[in-house]
Amino acid sequence: MNNMNDHITIRKASGTWVVRAGDAVLAESKEALELVEGEYPPVIYFPRADVAMEFLETSPKSSHCPHKGDANYYGIEAQSGLIADAVWSYEHPLEGVEAIKGYLGFMPGKATVEQL
Repeated sequence: MNNMNDHITIRKASGTWVVRAGDAVLAESKEALELVEGEYPPVIYFPRADVAMEFLETSPKSSHCPHKGDANYYGIEAQSGLIADAVWSYEHPLEGVEAIKGYLGFMPGKATVEQL
């Protein structure tokens, strides 16, 4: 039987990573994970404990990935207003990608993720 997630690699991201949106720093973490899926650019996932959750607002949007499962979304409450559907999370990730449970990803173009 093929492992459904054999094209996904998850490893600890080296160094310190930050997320900025609007004029605020939303997260800073030394515990971030890097997820590489197929030909897509790597995605940095931040542990919820390192994210300023008070700036996030639950969104009605959801999506399904056949390799990772169902994603929930959040908007970011920025000074300039709500940045809709800018953050996602897999609350119940599929087998093989359980490492991202409790972690958040940030949408390129809606938030800036960078290594310090």
